[in-house]
Amino acid sequence: MRTPPSSPASFPAQPRASTGIAGLDSVLGGGLPRGHLYLLEGTPGAGKTTLGLQFLLDGRERGERGLYVTLSETATELGIVAASHGWSLEGIEVFELVTEEGLSPSAEQSILYSSEVELGETTRGVMSAVQRLTPSRVVFDSLSEMRLLSQDPLRYRRQILALKHFFAARECTVLLLDDMTASGGDLQLHSIAHGVLGLDQASGDYGPVRRHLRIVKMRGVKYRGGDHDVSLDTGGLEVFPRLIASEHRTEFEASSVCTGTTAFDALLGGGLARGSNTLFIGPSGVGKTTTAMSCVLAALQRGERASYYLFDEGMGTLLQRCDSLNLPIRNYLDNGQLEVFALDPAEVSPGQFTNMVRNAVQKRGACTVVIDSLNAYLQAMPGAKFLLLQMHELLNFLNQQGIVTLLVLGQHGIVGDVRSDLDLSYLSDAIVLFRFFEARGQLLKAVSVVKSRTNRHELTIREFRLGDAGVEVGPALTDFEGVLSGVPSYRGGVRLLGDAMVAAA
Repeated sequence: MRTPPSSPASFPAQPRASTGIAGLDSVLGGGLPRGHLYLLEGTPGAGKTTLGLQFLLDGRERGERGLYVTLSETATELGIVAASHGWSLEGIEVFELVTEEGLSPSAEQSILYSSEVELGETTRGVMSAVQRLTPSRVVFDSLSEMRLLSQDPLRYRRQILALKHFFAARECTVLLLDDMTASGGDLQLHSIAHGVLGLDQASGDYGPVRRHLRIVKMRGVKYRGGDHDVSLDTGGLEVFPRLIASEHRTEFEASSVCTGTTAFDALLGGGLARGSNTLFIGPSGVGKTTTAMSCVLAALQRGERASYYLFDEGMGTLLQRCDSLNLPIRNYLDNGQLEVFALDPAEVSPGQFTNMVRNAVQKRGACTVVIDSLNAYLQAMPGAKFLLLQMHELLNFLNQQGIVTLLVLGQHGIVGDVRSDLDLSYLSDAIVLFRFFEARGQLLKAVSVVKSRTNRHELTIREFRLGDAGVEVGPALTDFEGVLSGVPSYRGGVRLLGDAMVAAA
């Protein structure tokens, strides 16, 4: 009689070892399963040594012993690397596997042999260090030197297997670092390791090096696949997990909120809908940013929190503009209710930006999010295809959180033929179109709503201007034809917003 297979519930959950990097632990679903050997591969400079040090430092903070076995760097060099991040290696054993004597022509050029052959002096040193320290975590850096010293592919594979069994018997969690210098790749290591993590870096025509992490393989673990952006700076590696909107569904009450301008609310069909995104599109200088800030101010006055991501201009310019238009946002900045991030698109990766927005919503409770502008955000991306995919996921996430999202997109041109760098209309729940037009020898502005998935919006074109009272929206321009073309024809007597000031004078 056949014994039925054990159900998944009968197997105990694997204890995990944190990597010391919160984002990587999230990608792995909680960290690395303990007691196994993992391969961390990447080109020189990708951040392998830094990740290995963070792994050991995290163990030290948890009272676990760590051992760093190095063939490629000296203990002094590792100390310098750690100090550059503000770390101390006190409490972590650094064992230099190959010394100057070990690399001399007369020395034995092997690291590990099979169990039938007597271990060399160097190997006995490693064994002695492990037996003396009984470490829980080990970093072995790097396999490229071991590959060269082994001289033979068969011996190299047998050495890795021996290394795996040696550490597994002592319940060590081991990171093997490989700089991928083997010609044609070395996939046999992938079959030996319990998991494989890949770090890569790429430099574009301008800006910093972009780093990514990918889980190539992980046995018995449900992990998040794909590429995840990585930042390497003072303080170590930071991993930004790829956003999957479907993992963050929440319940919220569908409603519309005021923009701060009654006529603009009427144009939108009742205001801005929660759980939706609105695209403000128009030429430069037409008032998109100021309108977005007016909507943010209305949210702040309701007691909500807001996050504004500014790619196009500096904080000083924005504050000066708000002061001149009587948009008092300084107090909200001081008390933390409003956060404005002036970002350099050349320095911020897409994953890093997505992570910033996610933290603003989930950790700081932002109810309104503004991205100004998408034109500059595009410069941080490798291509429009990736921009649309990542923006689609980010907007889905914000909508599912019940956030009021405002997107600003600038267009080329002033009047007449006005064009955009990209088409985000299909991603937007509502589109507000801003235009310049000429009338009575003046350059005037118009606003209209051309799409709304949530509200029954007006189909009129209204005059729009920025005055002492902030955003002003006038009556429908029923006596004009061709406003969107920029040079309309006038055939009536409807007063414009400027007429009221002339009459009062």
